[in-house]
Amino acid sequence: MEKAEWYIFSSLSCAYFMISCILFSKFTREQREPYMDEIFHVPQAQKYCEGRFNEWDPMITTLPGLYLVSVGIVKPSVWLAGWSGKAVCSTGMLRFINLLFSSGNLYLIYLLLCKLHQTDKAASTSRRILSALAISSFPVLYFFTFLYYTDAGSTFFTLFAYLMCLYGSHKISGLLGFCAVMFRQTNIIWVVFCAGVLIAQKLTEAWKTELTKKREDKVSTSTGASVTEIKNVTQFMVEYILSTKNVKSLICLTWPYVMLLVGFLVFIVFNGGIVVGDRSSHEACLNFPQLFYFFSFTLAFSISHSLSYQKIVNFFQSLKKHPIFFLSLTALSLFLVWKFTYAHKYLLADNRHYSFYVWKKIFQKHKLVPFILVPGYMFAAWSFADSLKSKSLFWNLMFCVCLVAATVPQKLLEFRYYILPYLIYRLNIQVPSVFRLVLELGLYTTVNALTFYLFLNRTFLWPNSEEVQRYMW
Repeated sequence: MEKAEWYIFSSLSCAYFMISCILFSKFTREQREPYMDEIFHVPQAQKYCEGRFNEWDPMITTLPGLYLVSVGIVKPSVWLAGWSGKAVCSTGMLRFINLLFSSGNLYLIYLLLCKLHQTDKAASTSRRILSALAISSFPVLYFFTFLYYTDAGSTFFTLFAYLMCLYGSHKISGLLGFCAVMFRQTNIIWVVFCAGVLIAQKLTEAWKTELTKKREDKVSTSTGASVTEIKNVTQFMVEYILSTKNVKSLICLTWPYVMLLVGFLVFIVFNGGIVVGDRSSHEACLNFPQLFYFFSFTLAFSISHSLSYQKIVNFFQSLKKHPIFFLSLTALSLFLVWKFTYAHKYLLADNRHYSFYVWKKIFQKHKLVPFILVPGYMFAAWSFADSLKSKSLFWNLMFCVCLVAATVPQKLLEFRYYILPYLIYRLNIQVPSVFRLVLELGLYTTVNALTFYLFLNRTFLWPNSEEVQRYMW
């Protein structure tokens, strides 16, 4: 990083932190008491602050990473400051931990952009910095910076593990992956993704060698491959995996991640499932439309650089070029919507979340609406794949497997589940132009401002309850 670039990024990072602190102050003044899931997280962290590590709230479904890190930061800090009493591990103090994670996420995102796009001459300093600011302001993630939730810390350790993986520090990456899993169990999927990135690199290298031997240099390893090429690649992968020598080589390469995965599987066996605590509301199912919701969500939040006149033209050209493929995909999608659509009880009952209104105002308008939306899902999925066409076919395959594992088993439509797959997608697409980045930052700022306004000012009451309710993601 050049000096000028470092000074610019440091100045903007300070401004980002100061603005976040001002918002945090306003947020904490208006909502002093724990809200929503904080009613479980805050008391549990306070028990840990008091040294009561053997007490656990059975309603909490995640591992204690958030509480352990909070105690590790808060206790030394308050001791150095000479604070005591209620200030120690108060709701505000605990929430401030996520503000630190948010600043860390900004820095990690910037480093990831520099690493992932280091050979892209078009990715100038201004574009990298603007891109980092925009991604760090991603509304769903940024909002939960101000509540004592696991999202900010979970994202921090997962992105840190990904960064170390890209730099080849796989032991450190595995350790950071363990920390990420301690925040949220489903982060094991993104630990597997880190291993998948390494495997994809090896497969790409081996595939290129295979092509050189066959003198088929015109065959591409991009996602734009033809049906014949995909068939050849599939055959190559099967042969590669069936080779004991290749499998041993891959295990030796990815052993830190393999060890963590094996340890996680042992945890599942002894725990009797992936969820700790209350499992009644977190039952796994095959909710395939979650993929469609995620593609639509991604298109909406990346619309400034994922939607253009030329892209729409290219989509219709693809329809004309591969009609059988798209008709088959549409038929499969209609079947999946018909047979595998689920509505979680929280989605139908909790009117504090945006997802409640999305489901009520769109999906419940008419029983045919979910089917009418399928063509839109097709475009969103195509746009998603088209944005990642610069990545190798094997990388896309690994990412898609992890994306399916992260979304499909979730019965509840919860936008927080989309944070990590969206960030990985956004980090790996080509860095947009300055104009499109400004539009993206403007969109995120507008959504954040509206979300904060609704949360802080448009409160409401439930029947038979005096507790103030607020709108949120």
